[in-house]
Amino acid sequence: MPGVSTFMADKLEKKETTLHGIPASGGIAYGQVFLFTRNLVEVPCYPIDAAKRSGEVARFEQSLLQARQQIAKVQSEVSRNIGEEEARIFDAHLMVLEDQALIGETIRELEATGLNVETCFNRVSRRYIKAFSEIDDEYLRERASDIRDVAQRVLQSLLGQADTSLSTLAGERVLVASDISPSDAAALDRSTALAVVTDSGSKTSHAVIVARSMKVPAIVGMHDLTRRARNGDWALVDGYEGRVILNPTEATLTRYGQIQEQKKHLEAEFLKANTQPAITLDGAEVTLLANIERPDEVQLVAGYNAAGVGLYRTEYLYLDNARIPTESEQTLAYTQVAAALAPQPVTIRTLDIGGDKPLCGSGGHDFFSPHKEDNPFLGFRAIRLCLEYPEIFKSQLRAILKASAHGNVRLMYPMISGSEELARANALLEECKAELREAGTPFDEALPVGAMIEIPSAALTADILADKCHFFSIGTNDLIQYLLAIDRVNDRIAHLYEPTHPAVLRTLRRIVEAGHAREIPVGICGEVGGDPILAPLLLGLGIDALSMTPPLIPAVRYLVRKMALKKARSLAERALTLSSPTAIYELCTEFYREQMGAV
Repeated sequence: MPGVSTFMADKLEKKETTLHGIPASGGIAYGQVFLFTRNLVEVPCYPIDAAKRSGEVARFEQSLLQARQQIAKVQSEVSRNIGEEEARIFDAHLMVLEDQALIGETIRELEATGLNVETCFNRVSRRYIKAFSEIDDEYLRERASDIRDVAQRVLQSLLGQADTSLSTLAGERVLVASDISPSDAAALDRSTALAVVTDSGSKTSHAVIVARSMKVPAIVGMHDLTRRARNGDWALVDGYEGRVILNPTEATLTRYGQIQEQKKHLEAEFLKANTQPAITLDGAEVTLLANIERPDEVQLVAGYNAAGVGLYRTEYLYLDNARIPTESEQTLAYTQVAAALAPQPVTIRTLDIGGDKPLCGSGGHDFFSPHKEDNPFLGFRAIRLCLEYPEIFKSQLRAILKASAHGNVRLMYPMISGSEELARANALLEECKAELREAGTPFDEALPVGAMIEIPSAALTADILADKCHFFSIGTNDLIQYLLAIDRVNDRIAHLYEPTHPAVLRTLRRIVEAGHAREIPVGICGEVGGDPILAPLLLGLGIDALSMTPPLIPAVRYLVRKMALKKARSLAERALTLSSPTAIYELCTEFYREQMGAV
């Protein structure tokens, strides 16, 4: 019976295979693979007579209107089926469609080349996508998917093609794709999508945001899973550890069934403890703060019982606008957060953009899109850019000062490299204070001012900077990258990005000692602050506050309440004697397990 032998041979070929990616949404799922491939629109290219170009422009404008209507419909469905917060994902899409720079560039391309509008729009949008795709910042890099998604809609409209959708997913499946657009993510159905796994993407992708909201396990950065998996393969997805096991054995399934129950129990314990103060067993109070991007995330700060905001990123105001935001618009955004959380502290970071974070397609294009830089991570960005354009910087400083009259606001400068930059920034701040005093505008005269320590030169001169600051906040993401000369988004060397490298630990200790010697607090707002395995090490090194993505707070709070600060200090002293990053991480892992005990 050849049919039976063929079946058995196929069965034997499908051995258990384990692949690793980046965990993005917790949970465990098991089901058959559905490989999703979105075919890119094929754009025809042909010349247009000069007399007919106005008709091309009219077609373009109609396609923009149609895409706007489609997105508004999707947004409404997401709001109804998933939630208002997730529906706001599509605000950025609508902004793209209203971006006069993108529209204007497309029309100028049409006039200059005489080619059909599909070709012109495709060229312009691809330039924008490329610029955002090269950004180092994970959150901003994901905005390329917004533009790509919108461009796909507009091109489909121009070409009269129907939109494809994941809403047709039949039966319960583990969704595997190279990447998933925001529109694809919005079409996901709780009843059919068991898990979401992508070759590319990041923890801030819209597919991940939707998956988390739906409580669906998600993994990104799998690299080549779409080539290794086949439709119908059975897959076990571990969203906690970022692991996909193709064709798992019965023994593996049994083991993961037990792990799933343990995880659910642990998460329940985390949430229960999250209503309690973050105090160690020996009575030390630990400050746990939240990192946020937008005013509407205030509810997350309160929902996860954070002690305030340790990092309020302001870049979205510039990226989501078709122009540089006005002082009034900025004041409103900062005041909303400050007033809602008062008297808790809100640390507002000034504009951290430029170089690798261009403001493509906005009114700020001429200011913030300088010539191509060979090394943008070391280029014209953040405080360097702000000091170069003082009027734009002062507009933001005045807005922050005005907001300080309505809450407990703290101001923080990014990418400070030395005392001269800090002095120049503070001088501009004093100018703004004088202007507001003269206008009779209230603000907090004692507004605390701090510096992000994320450049080795700042770490080495922290004792000098401390004289001009009220606090330090260590940006570990960039600091580790610069210390170890490792581009953390470069797949080939990302494994060398090691937060437990001895150089990192010694640098953190140096910063803490410099700050404490001048009686100023030192916090961390980088990713490591939200890792419960590394949190004891950071606290043991003397870090005063940990700021993290709000959903990470419960796990860190739970660990804090299970440990003694005295033991964390001993852990740090022991770690500082070790020479291997791996050995240090293993030491931290062992400490974590000991403190957690049986949960």
